[in-house]
Amino acid sequence: MKDILYRLIEHQYLGREEAKQILANIAEGKYNSEQVAALLTVYLMRSISVEELAGFRDALLDMRLPVDLSDYKPVDIVGTGGDGKNTFNISTAACLVLAGAGYNVVKHGNYGATSVSGASNVIEQHGVKFTKDVGKLRESLDRSRFAFLHAPLFNPAMKAVASIRKNLGVRTFFNLLGPLVNPVMPAYQLLGVYNLTLFRLYSYTYQATGTRFGVVHSIDGYDEISLTSEFKVAMPEKEKVYTPEMIGLPRYKAEDLWGGDTPEAACAIFDDVLSNRSTAARRDCVLANAGFAIQVICPEKNITDCIAEARESLLSGKALAAMKKFIEVNG
Repeated sequence: MKDILYRLIEHQYLGREEAKQILANIAEGKYNSEQVAALLTVYLMRSISVEELAGFRDALLDMRLPVDLSDYKPVDIVGTGGDGKNTFNISTAACLVLAGAGYNVVKHGNYGATSVSGASNVIEQHGVKFTKDVGKLRESLDRSRFAFLHAPLFNPAMKAVASIRKNLGVRTFFNLLGPLVNPVMPAYQLLGVYNLTLFRLYSYTYQATGTRFGVVHSIDGYDEISLTSEFKVAMPEKEKVYTPEMIGLPRYKAEDLWGGDTPEAACAIFDDVLSNRSTAARRDCVLANAGFAIQVICPEKNITDCIAEARESLLSGKALAAMKKFIEVNG
C-alpha cells in the first residue's frame, strides 16, 4: 500500500485491474484503517479517472450479493452525496413520489457520511427493518412499488469502510461508487453529482452500461436539481442546461433546502413533504427530481408533463400511501 500511496500522491493513475484488486484487498481487510483513510484522502486532492472508477466498480459488483428484480424494470434516484449542502432527503422523497405514480423503485442507500441524514437514516427512522430477503423485497415492490436496499447488507466492501468514512466526515470515492453498484442493476437511474467533472465522468461511465440514465448537476454545487440555480441534465439522447423557470418552477434560496441538524429533524422534513405540509421550495425540489426521473423512463414525455405526473402523485396522497404500505411490509 505504501508504494500505491506514493504513486497516487505523485498524480499517477491506477489501471482498471489494479484498482479492482486494491478495492478487493480493502474488503478483505488487508490494509489497516490508517492506510485506507490515506487512500480515500488522495481522491480529495485529485480527480478519479474513468478507468479507476470502472475498476473499483468491478470489484464491488463482483463481491456484491446479487438480487434479481429485473422483471420489475426498476428505477433508482440517487445523489453521490458529498456536496456539503446538508439538504433533506430529496432523492428518497422523489423515489416515493415515483412509487406513488406507479413506477417500480428500488432505492440503494446508506447512512449519511457527509450529511446528517442519508437514505438509510430516514428509512430507519420510520421503524423499517433492513432486509436482504428477496421474497420480502418482492413483496415490498408488489404492495408499495418501493423497495430499499441498505448498502452494507449487499456490498461487504461498503461495510468494511463504513466507520472510516464516518470518522473522516468528508466525501470519498465510495460516494461516487454507491450509485453505480445498486445490486439489482436497475433499468433506469437518475443520478445527481456535485461538480461538472463528475457530470462528464458519469455520463461516459453510464454509456458503457445497459442502464438508461439521467445525470443532473446544479451549477451552484448541489448533487441534485435544487432549483437554486441553473442545472444541467444529460440523458442518452440529449444534454441541456435548464433554469428553474424553463420547467415552470420558481427559483429558491439555499437555506430553503436545509436538512436540519439531527436525523430526527431531517425525518420530520421528509414526512412533511410526503404529507403535503412542507414549504413550496422543498415540495418543488422533490417534484423536479421526480419529474426528470420519469423522463428517463419515458423519454417521449415532455418535462412539464412529467412534473405534472409527479405533482399528482404527491398532492393526491399516493406517494404517502406508498410510504405507508412500504413501512407496513418492512416494519
